[in-house]
Amino acid sequence: MSAARAARPRAAAASPPSVHAPVPGAAPANAPLVAPAPGAVPANPPAPAKTPRAALRALTGALLLAACAPGPRPATTGAGPRPSPDEERFVSALVGKMTLEEKIGQLTQSPAWGGADVPMNDSVAAEVRAGRVGSFLGIPWPQRQRELQRTVMEESRLKIPLMFAHDVIHGFRTIFPVPLAEAASWDPDMVQRDARIAADEATASGIHWTFAPMVDIARDPRWGRIVEGSGEDPFLGSVMAAARVRGFQGPGLGTDSTMMATAKHFVAYGAAEGGRDYNTADISERTLREVYLPPFHAAVRAGVASVMPSFNEIAGVPMHANAGLIDGVLRREWGWDGIVVSDWGGVQELIAHGVATGPEHAAMLGILSGVDVDMASGTYRAGLPDAVRSGRVPMAVVDQSVRRVLRAKYRLGLFRDPFRYLDPDREDRRARPTPAHRAAARQAARQSIVLLKNDGGTLPLAKDVGTLAVIGALATDARSALGSWAAVGRESETVTVLDGIREAVSRRTRVLAADGVPLDKDDDSGIPEAVRVARRADAVVLVLGETAEMSGEAHSRSTLDLPGRQLELARAVVATGRPVVVVLMNGRPLAIPWLAANVPAILETWFLGTETGHAVADVLFGDYNPTGKLPITFPRAVGQVPIYYAHKNTGRPPVDAERYTSKYLDLPSTPLYPFGYGLSYTAFAYDSVRVGAERIGPTDSVVVSVDVRNRGDRPGRELVQLYIQDEVASVTRPVKELRGFRRTGVLLPDQRERVAFTLHPDDLAFTDAAGRRVVEPGFFKVFLGGSSADVRQARFEVVAAAAGTTKKK
Repeated sequence: MSAARAARPRAAAASPPSVHAPVPGAAPANAPLVAPAPGAVPANPPAPAKTPRAALRALTGALLLAACAPGPRPATTGAGPRPSPDEERFVSALVGKMTLEEKIGQLTQSPAWGGADVPMNDSVAAEVRAGRVGSFLGIPWPQRQRELQRTVMEESRLKIPLMFAHDVIHGFRTIFPVPLAEAASWDPDMVQRDARIAADEATASGIHWTFAPMVDIARDPRWGRIVEGSGEDPFLGSVMAAARVRGFQGPGLGTDSTMMATAKHFVAYGAAEGGRDYNTADISERTLREVYLPPFHAAVRAGVASVMPSFNEIAGVPMHANAGLIDGVLRREWGWDGIVVSDWGGVQELIAHGVATGPEHAAMLGILSGVDVDMASGTYRAGLPDAVRSGRVPMAVVDQSVRRVLRAKYRLGLFRDPFRYLDPDREDRRARPTPAHRAAARQAARQSIVLLKNDGGTLPLAKDVGTLAVIGALATDARSALGSWAAVGRESETVTVLDGIREAVSRRTRVLAADGVPLDKDDDSGIPEAVRVARRADAVVLVLGETAEMSGEAHSRSTLDLPGRQLELARAVVATGRPVVVVLMNGRPLAIPWLAANVPAILETWFLGTETGHAVADVLFGDYNPTGKLPITFPRAVGQVPIYYAHKNTGRPPVDAERYTSKYLDLPSTPLYPFGYGLSYTAFAYDSVRVGAERIGPTDSVVVSVDVRNRGDRPGRELVQLYIQDEVASVTRPVKELRGFRRTGVLLPDQRERVAFTLHPDDLAFTDAAGRRVVEPGFFKVFLGGSSADVRQARFEVVAAAAGTTKKK
């Protein structure tokens, strides 16, 4: 299957949406997004008599939506096969033996208490023996895990095995490019393979459960956690979400080297106001459905085993108490029945949000909303016993959550072999960066690099250049090369940019180096030395950007400029007149208009992981022709944020020559580099866009195609992107929406390839004002090209099935 269609996370045997007809089970037209906040629940509410979750959904608003991604919602669970009779009998029998405290223990996840050499203390041992903890996070050391597992299996009453979880985000010991970088590869097969390798290494170190992938759509690059996702587009984000889930979980949780994946953060975490972490998200129901929910839906359809709520609120309802979205959409609408695990302290933070009066109230809101496992805070342990005994939380609700946890342990095979993945020999063999794993990391890193500018054929550089200067503190920063959330990756095993360049050049080439300026200080004292080194060189590689600590969780920035005095460094080095290539290392889009205007060549390399230096050198010296494309828009200045390709026209689209249109006085409305953009060492021409039919019915598919020709002088591959626009609809639609992508084969100079896509009804569908998913009759534009801004277009019409009525042209 081509990458274009791999991008569609569709339900099996799904029926297409029909003209003006709702998808079965769609919301009523007046279904609210969110009703009164859960803080409206009194501090000491009366014991609920019948259906507490239904009551809480009424309080938080049941968001009963139709499909939130292209294609109707699945009819069956997305968490793998339904429980077998043996599994159900086993789980039911075990639940029947458990005390309330043991049940709450299974819903409690405890954090690590120290490093690899810190032994288990008495309090932790007592909790494990008493069955007061069901899983641990942040303990990637098998010797500690074995100690804990032996304690629970030998000294606890019911001997229920523990699960061990860890943040395996973009590799475990072998570190792959950060997720935003991998999204720039636009290669879901590669992303799935990388996640598979990460799972192989992590499970060899005893990990059963990862808190990845992060599938948040993010359109504000000030937000630090943009580095952990796949960028701004729900279509591309859905592809990458499904690929990572398949990679982590493999063919099934009971097979070797597979671990549970977690789709996070549910939902709209990337919409935080001001780009500030943990902040409020205030978005419309339509935006929630069309932008932020689709990647989660894709993860559910891929069988993700767990989901993590986000720290934000939506319309006054914190997500850890949002029954309408968790118990309503995620479980009931999408038919998913995996584990919902809180984010760190998320249940306890309902108190700070102002919707819970204390631990008991917070625990009640969390579990009644559908949050099964309380991570780190101990709120369920502190608050649920009294809430259950008083009748505020029925035992049946607790049992339901406990069953989900026990099913996961059953499917992981832990009841058959509690010490699964805890074999020291297996750790020695597999929990390390093998040659094959390093080769995969190098390939992933090369494919993630985006060539932003290459005037005059500055790149690739010659390996036998006389003297090459490598300037910038990041050139030798192995820690930053690994990026944020680098698991147990080691700086000593990481190839820096300077290391990679020195290894790649010929013996006759002299490589000089200078740090330039620090990134975290207002210090320009190193600029004179950098200029001196640059003047002695025939060419300069200038490594600029951010340190790894400048992006990630709790690392939002108010500016997108180069930190420190790096811009002054760049100005001084460029003023030497030497050919300069800028290598950017960063976890977010940066505003670099001066570099774009004054530097002849720019490579966006993000944080590429263990094989950073080799991959950068491969591209710099032409051993690899770059194919990466931006998964997110680069603004000219922070004042343009949010800026993204799939915007609406407004009633007054920007027109430079007209005053009263939607634009800035002091800045163009266009981005510096658009979504989907990326150059090659060759060039491609697009022509002969064809549509298979001028008119189609609402349930028909149509083939669109384009000729791609290599008009340069080097072999190369191009990523062809397909976008659509519904010209006139009953509600406003984006100017473009990604609906497919496909990479050509290697094209020799003047060779061409015809690239075809099939548009299906769900590609044309949207949710109308009544909450129905429909394909409306009328004209559609199709755009094919090498970025969202550089396209060729054609047009076709969808005609009504019966009368043939169409929308106005």
